[in-house]
Amino acid sequence: QVQLVESGGDSVQPGGSLRLSCAASGITFSNYVMSWYRQAPGKERELVVSISTVGVGRNYADSVKGRFTISRDNYKNTVTLQMNSLKPEDTAVYYCNAKMAWYDYWGQGTQVTVSS
Repeated sequence: QVQLVESGGDSVQPGGSLRLSCAASGITFSNYVMSWYRQAPGKERELVVSISTVGVGRNYADSVKGRFTISRDNYKNTVTLQMNSLKPEDTAVYYCNAKMAWYDYWGQGTQVTVSS
């Protein structure tokens, strides 16, 4: 079956960095657009960034441009989100998403908390 397993969530101070990873199995990874979403308490889930199937195109939310970087490895079936200069407003559960046509899969989420 399809599995997306996120890891790397943690608690950090403002200005710190975290690296989230998502390992995919059960899909032909290179055919899927991969994305990171996040959901803060009391808020709707929002798109953080997407990366195209071959890793050329990236689409960042304005709130994370210049601070977050997405990358993918189509040999290891992984997608990574490097998060720098973290702010308290980045606190959320971060979800990995794989999408191709009507196929849409989600991971279980990993908690990121930014607090002093």
